[in-house]
Amino acid sequence: MDEIVIRAIAKWPNVPSVYGWLRLDRRGNWLVKSRAARDGAPAFERISNRAVVEFIGRNYGEDAEHRWYFQNGPQKVFVALDYTPWVYRLDDGARGFLAHSGAAPRAIEAAFVDDTGLLLLASDLGIGVLLDRDLPAVIESLNDERGRRIENLLDEIARGTETRVVLHGKTVAIAPVRAADVPRRFGFVPHPAPRPGEPEC
Repeated sequence: MDEIVIRAIAKWPNVPSVYGWLRLDRRGNWLVKSRAARDGAPAFERISNRAVVEFIGRNYGEDAEHRWYFQNGPQKVFVALDYTPWVYRLDDGARGFLAHSGAAPRAIEAAFVDDTGLLLLASDLGIGVLLDRDLPAVIESLNDERGRRIENLLDEIARGTETRVVLHGKTVAIAPVRAADVPRRFGFVPHPAPRPGEPEC
């Protein structure tokens, strides 16, 4: 967390939180609520300012109730998650992964294929979906401990068979998961809401 944010929290400790204004999409983009609306529903637009995106990424975290938020100075801005709290992509050398925040996970601990065909990675940072554009390259690089290509194993995994694959030189378990079960299974709140009676901005 940025030092300026830590000082702001100490100076103004009880600022009401913000809900419903910030989203993380499945591609790792931050989206902010805009003034425009479609069919009465709130509209969101992508935050494209690099400095703002990096600031959000450095000050992104999880509270004790497993709600994800951006600490904006003294104020928590809770994040609605379109899927997972992290979105991973291949790093520039395609030898490791980076999170949407720019953080590099130290280790990938397991992998999951959901019922829509997306790949999820569990790391020391937490559970995250792999960016769709990197999915073909990662799938192509995977093989199991006996050297079988992952393409030949996807049907088995979809039927519930857990296997072990080699991912960037490390052997990890890969198993099926239902997309609808991901928040409960991995313990996060996809759409934070204020508690009854809680003040909000």
